[in-house]
Amino acid sequence: MTSSLAQPLKVIFAGTPEFARVALERLHAAGAEIVLVLSQPDRPAGRGMKLQASSVKHYALEHGMPVAQPQGLRLDGKYAADAAAARQAMVAADADVMVVAAYGLILPQWVLDAMEAPHADGRARLGCLNIHGSLLPRWRGAAPIHRAIEAGDTHTGVTIMQMDVGLDTGAMLLQQAVPIADDDSTATLHDKVADLGADMVVQALALAVQGGLKATPQPAEGVSYAHKIEKHEAAIQWADNATSICRRVRAFNPFPGASAVLNGETIKVWRALPGPAAGAATPGTVLRVDAAGIAVAAQGSSVLLQELQRPGGKRLGVADFLRGFALQAGMRFDLAGASDAAGP
Repeated sequence: MTSSLAQPLKVIFAGTPEFARVALERLHAAGAEIVLVLSQPDRPAGRGMKLQASSVKHYALEHGMPVAQPQGLRLDGKYAADAAAARQAMVAADADVMVVAAYGLILPQWVLDAMEAPHADGRARLGCLNIHGSLLPRWRGAAPIHRAIEAGDTHTGVTIMQMDVGLDTGAMLLQQAVPIADDDSTATLHDKVADLGADMVVQALALAVQGGLKATPQPAEGVSYAHKIEKHEAAIQWADNATSICRRVRAFNPFPGASAVLNGETIKVWRALPGPAAGAATPGTVLRVDAAGIAVAAQGSSVLLQELQRPGGKRLGVADFLRGFALQAGMRFDLAGASDAAGP
């Protein structure tokens, strides 16, 4: 249940995808006055590659919130005019705090300085608070949820962080863990983390107003970086062990989707489980085909493919998939990886 802010705050919100929209909605419901929303410019998407607004922009416009979409925030950069316009909008907004969640642009020093400078009447601002989807310093960077699953972490969480100029290096304000279930994909874990982060940022603002928010520097030990997910990572490497392969299937669901090539056709794999030992079978060899799963040899073991998708087709459970795809034991998936020909 969303708590309410005892004292209304004027908030600038910076975010772009669904993860951020959840937080914006929760702040709005808690009584925050959203005086400005910053979101990434509209991007082409879908089969027609038409320009589409972000989830955050959609929500902001539906609720009458002012929106700015600068292509950059560096006053001396390529998009200096955009940055200058954004600064003018921020000054006019006269906010108490900026909340950042998966925005996609690095905040330069002038933004941090602006949000730390007192109001004209001397009232303090709260600076820039970031909702980060990991237990910092574990998984700083762009893809913390994906990388936690890929690495086999048993839990992740949310850190509310006081932003500085580094990459997710600021002091920690609040932190709470979330267990990673054996069947969690990035899609399911994303929703859990987004929901928790939205509640936690409301809690953080409520504590900050009361003076009860303590900043703790991040430890120097345990730092890791969650690099951006690249499409080429989706190719299943059958020479890896089954546990690693299945983690990547979960980590790359929904994007970019793990994939494998069989007889020149790229197949997306959306769900897979570790299977029994594969003996001396060459990795990538189809060992067994039945309604329980398609068993494919990996390093010293096998992988049971449970949900698949052909190019242009729908995601299908293995039984339905096999009705339209002639797959037999002895066939072999390419070891060199997969192309990017499968559906979204």
